[in-house]
Amino acid sequence: MQPESSPNHHHHSPTLNDMETPDHKQEHSSVVSLAASEGRPHKTGNGYVPLLVISALCLFVGSVSSSLLAKYYFIHKGSSRWVSTWVQCAGFPLLVPFIYVPYFLKRTQRRPFTRFTRKLWVMSVFVGLMIGINNLLFSWGTSYLPVSTSSLLLSTQLLFNLILSVLIVKQKITFSNLNCVILLTLSSVLLALSESRDRPPGLTRAKYFIGFLSTVGAGLLFALYLPVMEKIYKKVYCYAMVIEMQLVMEIAATALATVGMVADGGFAEMKREGERVFDRGARVYCATVAMTVVCWQMCFMGTAGMVFMTSSLTGGVCMTALLALNVLAGVVVYQDDFGGVKIVSTVLCMWGFCSYVYGMHMMNTKHHGTKNKPSVTTASTNPGETMEMASLARTPDIASGGSV
Repeated sequence: MQPESSPNHHHHSPTLNDMETPDHKQEHSSVVSLAASEGRPHKTGNGYVPLLVISALCLFVGSVSSSLLAKYYFIHKGSSRWVSTWVQCAGFPLLVPFIYVPYFLKRTQRRPFTRFTRKLWVMSVFVGLMIGINNLLFSWGTSYLPVSTSSLLLSTQLLFNLILSVLIVKQKITFSNLNCVILLTLSSVLLALSESRDRPPGLTRAKYFIGFLSTVGAGLLFALYLPVMEKIYKKVYCYAMVIEMQLVMEIAATALATVGMVADGGFAEMKREGERVFDRGARVYCATVAMTVVCWQMCFMGTAGMVFMTSSLTGGVCMTALLALNVLAGVVVYQDDFGGVKIVSTVLCMWGFCSYVYGMHMMNTKHHGTKNKPSVTTASTNPGETMEMASLARTPDIASGGSV
């Protein structure tokens, strides 16, 4: 079906850096959008399943651990929201070995940052600054709200993600999508109405709502980040470029957080906080900061991998499922209140998530059933017409976030 594919295959064993699809060479063809979407590893490729599993595990461990560590920092007298913001993106040096080591070991022929155009640089920096603002909003929300409450509020990102995916990547609206949106909205409204019961002792009503609005704002920005990255990834032809973009984005986010830290007293204030303010001592403070840096790095790379290999909406759904685990983790680790209203809110959250997953399953089942039926078309001797018909037949699967 794709006669140009064979010249582009590498003769050495495939690596993460070499997951490249030849469709990207056909930039002027009628199927350019399809080719861009197929730049992610193929489902049946040797590297697809391991990379997908690794991304899912990084997302799981990073999301749950980073939320608990962020709350641990504030519980034990940590007070700088800029420090909490800084650690979310300061782990970018951990990505450097994954970018350069495979090339120097001759595991790939692709030089780092190959085809990294000026437009990609600009978009990466812009998205990185957006991530920096999102991190700050998350820090404000975490400093004021219990982990379980902030996790449930962050589940509203799926609502924003659906709306923005419709506008940016033309995601189709289905009954399961709408049902999920309605249930998640009701879940957040219940939390807002029950703020007097959930508010920790000593926290004013005004600060509670600052945390509430900051957390919702963080969910909105993260929901914008997902479809924007999906659209950008359609111009990316291998996973190595995903890591490179993530490096640039996190450098930009770290620069923004560093400016805020300097304005708030700089790293000298961070040292003073660890020695005199943090009630578990300087060693535990340094360990907490280091572990948080690593966990956030895992979370971001897991998210990037899921979006690159599936879709922004699927990535958002995975994050929502993990937020329910964050709620339970907050109850178990920090004994967060888990009264009747929060139980109902959690049930609504999970109900909406399960509704979405079931809807996606039914849609994929119907699509594959249709795809496996014999084609009833007249023969065509025009190769261009045949390719266009194949493109039209496969486009719905891409719109739903699946890989062909």
